[in-house]
Amino acid sequence: MDVVISEPTPSKIQVLAHNQYQTSDSLTPPTVSPSPLDQFHVWFKQVVEDGEVHEPEAISLSTATPSGIPSARMVLFKQLDERGFIFYTNYTSRKSHELEANPYAAIVFYWREVHKSVRVIGKVEKVSREASEAYFKTRPKGSQLGAWASRQSHVVKEGEVMERLKKLEKRFDKEQSNIPTPDFWGGWRVIPTEVEFWCGKPSRLHDRVCYRLQEGSTAENPQWKIECLAP
Repeated sequence: MDVVISEPTPSKIQVLAHNQYQTSDSLTPPTVSPSPLDQFHVWFKQVVEDGEVHEPEAISLSTATPSGIPSARMVLFKQLDERGFIFYTNYTSRKSHELEANPYAAIVFYWREVHKSVRVIGKVEKVSREASEAYFKTRPKGSQLGAWASRQSHVVKEGEVMERLKKLEKRFDKEQSNIPTPDFWGGWRVIPTEVEFWCGKPSRLHDRVCYRLQEGSTAENPQWKIECLAP
């Protein structure tokens, strides 16, 4: 359905579209895996194999300062392991500064094409240096150079980043070596304490199943309470 915009005044926008959602899945506690990581693996594998979702790894990442001022941005999910969800970034960026000062985050996957979403809340930790270096080696050369060239989130002058990139291209071409992982770049892992799976349904009566980590559970042996939430 096309979005219809009503503009009562030049300074206001009112969206009048009422899109309807419909998934064939029936989402209830008995139909999901006991582990949210296992359930996510099933969903993510399905959307990747079906090929309907463009860039299923795109996530909204929310962080906050110690005083509670939030910020959000889009990043790319790169790995799932037995502890949580991993993404990579510059350690001097705003997001990393906020994660250092307040080590909690929320991420959201929204797969519009199939009317599904996954929401994750958890504590964060840096991945090992070895893991960051192993992933960095898989990146295209342009992305490796970009990681070196960009002082992410810092104010720059026009053309400054591209000028730095040209110098780095000459430097590493001259050295004729593999581009090393910058010391200021690496991975973060979100270790979930709450994970919600959402399926869109007609009339906004969506299916929602939420996993909450039970008190006393450990990352090594997590125990989850699984409940339905009202739409």
